[in-house]
Amino acid sequence: MSEQANQKNHFKVLIIGSGPAGLTAAIYASRANLNPVIFEGMQPGGQLTITTEVENYPGFEHGIDGPALMDVMRKQAQRFGAQSFYKEITEVDFSSRPFKVKSYDENYTADSIIISTGASAKLLGLESEAKFMGYGVSACATCDGFFFKGLKVIVVGGGDTAMEEANFLTKFADEVTIIHRRDEFRASKIMTERVQKNPKIKLLTNKVIKEVIGTEENGRKSMTGVILEDTKDGSITEFKADGLFIGIGHQPNTKLFNGILDMDETGYLKIKPGSTYTNIEGVFAAGDVADHTYRQAITAAGTGCMAALDAERWLEAQE
Repeated sequence: MSEQANQKNHFKVLIIGSGPAGLTAAIYASRANLNPVIFEGMQPGGQLTITTEVENYPGFEHGIDGPALMDVMRKQAQRFGAQSFYKEITEVDFSSRPFKVKSYDENYTADSIIISTGASAKLLGLESEAKFMGYGVSACATCDGFFFKGLKVIVVGGGDTAMEEANFLTKFADEVTIIHRRDEFRASKIMTERVQKNPKIKLLTNKVIKEVIGTEENGRKSMTGVILEDTKDGSITEFKADGLFIGIGHQPNTKLFNGILDMDETGYLKIKPGSTYTNIEGVFAAGDVADHTYRQAITAAGTGCMAALDAERWLEAQE
């Protein structure tokens, strides 16, 4: 019985995470008859499931809903035999092959692993921020900037992420205010200068956001501004705005692989240049988990394809 159970829980390709990277890897791996399994985790479809309209993914002339795009990709992978498990991987052991992974008390083994656990935007952690997420509050200017045409928005942060978001938002918003808790910016000199030269951008320093305020009528939520606290004298002010973009960076979802896989100082997985190989043979990484530069759905999908091809070739070489 145990032998049979082992066979049932053993896979040639096991994919951890299911955004565009994981699902594209599944499409390629299943078409190569590798019968992959995708562990979709707590957020099936990844970050795209919290975005509404996706307008920059090729092939969708009129745009497509984030969750709908993930659904189409999932069905495409399943059409070729990929399986989806809506379970979270809680433990991994890559010390010997076959690799071992656990989902709470269930054990699985795999000949190769593709990691596509993505990255999450760092948030302020306010209850009111969560309440208005998607109703004025966003963590992605590239995704949502378009919806703030002619409006007044805030960007919070002091690094390159915040500067990039602010610059990008001036294409749409009438006024962009960067709010930062210090009076000096961590951002690179060139990014800071670009922001200072932009007539649409105002800088508000030594301030922290205490609360996001807004209205809620008949279930319709709408952000109207923020409550600010001065970091020097503690004074409280209200600042009116239609949108708030959180630009304090991203956190790769790599805690599971701490001490097992090589990472950079911020926790992104290190891969061999021009490939998706990690420091452990047979373990590959795709998407935002190994990309702090582009972080787009289309680039994640591209590296998902690379990971599946790398895994397929690597598996062939083991036979």
